[in-house]
Amino acid sequence: MREVEIRDDMIRLGQLLKLAGLVEHGADAKALLEEGRVEVNGAVETRRGKQLTPGDEITLGNETVRVVGLPHDRA
Repeated sequence: MREVEIRDDMIRLGQLLKLAGLVEHGADAKALLEEGRVEVNGAVETRRGKQLTPGDEITLGNETVRVVGLPHDRA
């Protein structure tokens, strides 16, 4: 499982998919979400605007990433 660092307390799912390199464009994220191919913490998620916080795990196909916050001294 790969970790993806975020600067703020939360990130939206569509943004995280792009940041993690799981999709190239927002339209790609929208299509995958509509098809029910993305899971957040083990449950299918269809909302691109779903708010994610450190500790959340996102799965697309056979790849899972975990959201982690930057250490406070690096934020």
